[in-house]
Amino acid sequence: MTQNLAVVVLAAGQGTRMKSSRPKVLHSLAGRSLIGHVLATAAELSPAHIVAVVRHEREAVVATVSEIMPGAIIVDQDDVPGTGRAVEVAIEALPADFDGDVVVVSGDVPLLDAETLAALIESHRAAAASATLLSAIMEDATGYGRVIRADDDSLDRIVEQKDASPEELAVTEVNSGTYVFRLTALRSQLPLVSTQNAQGEKYLTDVIGLLRRAGEQVAAMPVADGWRVAGVNDRVQLAEAARRLNQLIVRKWQLEGVTVQDPASTWIDADVTLSPDVELLPDTQLKGATIVGEGAIIGPDTTLVDTEVGPGATVRRTDATLAVIGENATVGPWAYLRPGTYLGAGGKIGTFVETKNSTIGASSKVPHLSYIGDTTIGDHTNIGAGAITANYDDVEKHKTVIGSHVHSGSHTVFVAPVTVGDGAKTGAGTVVRKDVPPGALAITVAPQRNRENWVQENRAGTDSAKAADEASGD
Repeated sequence: MTQNLAVVVLAAGQGTRMKSSRPKVLHSLAGRSLIGHVLATAAELSPAHIVAVVRHEREAVVATVSEIMPGAIIVDQDDVPGTGRAVEVAIEALPADFDGDVVVVSGDVPLLDAETLAALIESHRAAAASATLLSAIMEDATGYGRVIRADDDSLDRIVEQKDASPEELAVTEVNSGTYVFRLTALRSQLPLVSTQNAQGEKYLTDVIGLLRRAGEQVAAMPVADGWRVAGVNDRVQLAEAARRLNQLIVRKWQLEGVTVQDPASTWIDADVTLSPDVELLPDTQLKGATIVGEGAIIGPDTTLVDTEVGPGATVRRTDATLAVIGENATVGPWAYLRPGTYLGAGGKIGTFVETKNSTIGASSKVPHLSYIGDTTIGDHTNIGAGAITANYDDVEKHKTVIGSHVHSGSHTVFVAPVTVGDGAKTGAGTVVRKDVPPGALAITVAPQRNRENWVQENRAGTDSAKAADEASGD
């Protein structure tokens, strides 16, 4: 796109049908807010300016817009209601030397893509139009403004549903709320728009009729897929949009070489990155900025949030957040990787293992039934079943350091802060309370005492006592 383009994002509405304390445009879809999707699409057009019009829950919306797009111009809609007034205050905020086209999009239409907008702009400029709107054919047009065409099929006007006659309500071509205006034409007509309508609002749609009466060229370009311009006004529509967007995302990755065994149960956020020959098994969710390397197998029943998985790794029935899983490593089943977990190449985090803020070195293994927290483990170390790093003393967290080529016996408890040197070993049931030198064996075993005939004396008459008597020949 050339730089004589501005995009206005309408985000001032309350969205009462969502029945939520959260502004409608901040509800989430595939890991982004609704307005986040719209801003990302706007950015793909490379416009000179992006203007966001806000009002309801202003601070929250502005914080999100500014985080996503720091250079966006923020404009507050005043007490005059309606999309016409929103666009009017938006263009007043554009630099005085800007003279081009203005694209108007809604902050609650997340599936509209840059390709469709680019085609709309191209059509608008090719026709030298003063205004071009994006329309759609809807089987159920309830809630949408109707596109009324003249006898020669040219665009005549837009009629909002509450102001439409029965004949106009029968029209199935609707206004998507997306437009391209020549700025000079928009500036000349917006002051003429009144609030004399059923809603008492200043409709942006009235500009179309005003321009036509002024002899200006106006047009409507139907979009091929009506769902692309569907707005999100309630939780039902939010779920429908989420399902549709997920289908698009899954299909995109399939075409780029990712195997998805069950697309219906696989959910992938918009900012996830996958490599060729990744295999996703059923009931897998990849969320946030998760990255999966070539040939890795994820799932079934796995959720990864902002997690990096190396090439060739296998992650089964696992919940992981802000973790790094190295090349050819294996995780799960039923593993829980909390933030700060780093598993080296060829390493293993196994069944019913929880890790947090810990580094587990290359080819090291924590196979089963263990908790590893605030710990550094070297390479080629094996942690026995039931191991626990006791990292919290009721006041603060402490660090455990376990070297390379260490082998710990089952049910070892490492009481932090403690360091276990390279090549050291621990016996089963050991409680490690002080540092273990390299190559040492740490044991905390009291001599075993057997009290003869304890069962017969204390549990006389029981099945155990009878069995003991028989075994001893009594």
